[in-house]
Amino acid sequence: MKRAVTYNTPDRPDFVRQQYAFAAHIRDPEKNPHPQAVEARRMKLYCELFYNNVEDIIANTFPVLRKILPDNHWHALIRDYFAHHVSRTPLFPEIPREFLKYLESERKNSADDPPFLFELAHYEWVELALAIFDESLIEAEADAAGDLLDGIPAVSPLAWLLCYSFPVHRITADFQPDRAGALKTNLIIYRDREFDVQFIEINKITARLLHLIGENKIKSGLMLLHQVAAEMNHPQPETVIQGGIQILNDLRKLGVVYRLP
Repeated sequence: MKRAVTYNTPDRPDFVRQQYAFAAHIRDPEKNPHPQAVEARRMKLYCELFYNNVEDIIANTFPVLRKILPDNHWHALIRDYFAHHVSRTPLFPEIPREFLKYLESERKNSADDPPFLFELAHYEWVELALAIFDESLIEAEADAAGDLLDGIPAVSPLAWLLCYSFPVHRITADFQPDRAGALKTNLIIYRDREFDVQFIEINKITARLLHLIGENKIKSGLMLLHQVAAEMNHPQPETVIQGGIQILNDLRKLGVVYRLP
């Protein structure tokens, strides 16, 4: 359902119009005058308090992005988000997700923005998202040691397959690629048994296998490995299958895959 847009029209009660003016000035004090009913000094404190809280949450969630952007670029980015994005939730843990939505759908292209801006932000947000993801592993652990070749393998709900055009996991202040790589960067993010979030880089064959497992409900692990070998048109399919068996065993040790009970 599309959310209704409301406006600060003259027919509204005075206290409502004051609230609109108060919020508008806090969002963008340079374009909206402060409410006359509020002392300028106090209004300045409100502006700083609201902005600093939001900026602090975003900076802590996206530490690499914060580090590589110059201060003026960073604060211009956050100020634009703060002034223009209409949040769909009042929950503080959801602010980073709202910021990600802004980058994906609302951010106007800026020549100063790095080309990997959204992908890096997504990569950093995923760590928070999985850390607070409320999902049970009881079903997964029911047959964690089952035969993955004869049985039907499944991907843990606490393991996510990610694919990026940039090597986002290697971006630092000293390494900032100016164009996408020739090959996609495939990553698995998973929450281990100690509730720590881990990342591992995988090749496209492993990524394809995990993708097939995620969509599969009826094929055994061995059947899926044969499918991967066939898709590759490999001259020695048994080599692919043996390598795939090792991959499945390694991923099971990490808790990324398990056998359906």
